[in-house]
Amino acid sequence: MLETSARLLALLSLLQARRDWPGEALADRLRVSPRTVRRDVDRLRELGYPVRATKGPDGGYRLDAGAELPPLLFDDEQAVAVAVALQTTHVGGIEEPARRALATIRQVMPARLRGRIDALEVTAVRSARDEARPVVDQAVLVAVGSAVRAREVLRFDYDGGSSPLLGSGDAAFRPPRRAEPHHLVTWGGRWYLVAWDLEREDWRTFRVDRMTPRTPTGPRFAPRALPAVPPGAGSEAGGERERKGRDKEPDVATYVTHVFSRPRWPVEGEVVLQARADALAPWVGDQGVIEAIGRDRSRLVAGSWSWRGLAAWVGMFDVPFEVVGPQELRDAVRELGERYRGAIEGG
Repeated sequence: MLETSARLLALLSLLQARRDWPGEALADRLRVSPRTVRRDVDRLRELGYPVRATKGPDGGYRLDAGAELPPLLFDDEQAVAVAVALQTTHVGGIEEPARRALATIRQVMPARLRGRIDALEVTAVRSARDEARPVVDQAVLVAVGSAVRAREVLRFDYDGGSSPLLGSGDAAFRPPRRAEPHHLVTWGGRWYLVAWDLEREDWRTFRVDRMTPRTPTGPRFAPRALPAVPPGAGSEAGGERERKGRDKEPDVATYVTHVFSRPRWPVEGEVVLQARADALAPWVGDQGVIEAIGRDRSRLVAGSWSWRGLAAWVGMFDVPFEVVGPQELRDAVRELGERYRGAIEGG
C-alpha cells in the first residue's frame, strides 16, 4: 500500500487527469478503501485543492477551480513541455512573467527533470522588430479575453494606426468602438482580437495593444460564424475542408492566416537602408518589415498606396538607400528625383 504522502500525490494526479472520478474507481486505482479516499480528499481540501463531491449512483469527486492557485502536479512530459513553452514565449506583455514562472517550476523539479530542461535550454533572440513591438497590459488582455469567454459586446477606445487592415487612426477623437469579440490570437509576436464590428457590420482584426476597454461591457450575443475563406487559402487543413464542402466555417487559425496573408497594400517593394534597423523600426510601424543585415545596414520590405508614394515614404527616413526591386519602384524613385531636381532648377 502507498504511504500517505505518496498516495495523496497519486490521488491528485488522477483528479487532474480526468474531470469526474467515481469514488469506487479511485479506491480501486489506489488500492485502498472508499473511506480512505474520503479522508485523503479531506486532506487535499486542507491543502487548498477544491475537490468537490459529485452526486450520482456511485458518488464521486471532481477537482474544481479555486480562489487561489494550489501547488500543481505534472508528469515528466508535461513538466518538460511547460518549461520549453515558457522559454520560447515571444508575445509582448508576458515574457517577464514567463521567465519568473520558469524559475519557479525549475526550482521544485527533481534532478532528473532539471537535467532534461537544462539540456533543452533555449535562448530567445529578439530581433530589432521584436524590440519595437509594444507591450500589452495584462489587465487589457484579461478584459478582452473575459468578454470573449462571456460572449459580451466589448466597448473600447481604439488607436487604429495607419494599417488599412486595422483601420485609420487619423481622427483625434472618436466614440468608443463596439464589437462582438470572437477570439484572441497571436500573430508575429503581437496580440490581436478577431471581432464583428457592430458599426461597420463586418469582421475586423484589432491590435490589442491599441485597445482601451471600457466598462461595463455590453449585452450578451449569439456567436456568429466566421466568413468562409477561398478554397486552398489559409492552412492546408482549412482549404481541404472548404474544398470538400463539409465545413463552411473555417477555424480561427485558418481565417487569421487568410486575413494576414492577403496583400495589405496596392504595391510593395524592397530597399536596403544605410542605417541600423533598431533605430528605424519604431517609425516603420505596420507599413513594412525591417531587419538588420549588417552593423549599419537594414533591409526594408514595405507597401504603400502607389509606387511614388512608397518612394517618397522611404525617402522620409533621411538616410541613403538603394532599391532592390521591383522595377516599378526604381522608376518611381527616378521620377521623384527628376521632379525634385526640376523644382530646384525651375526656382
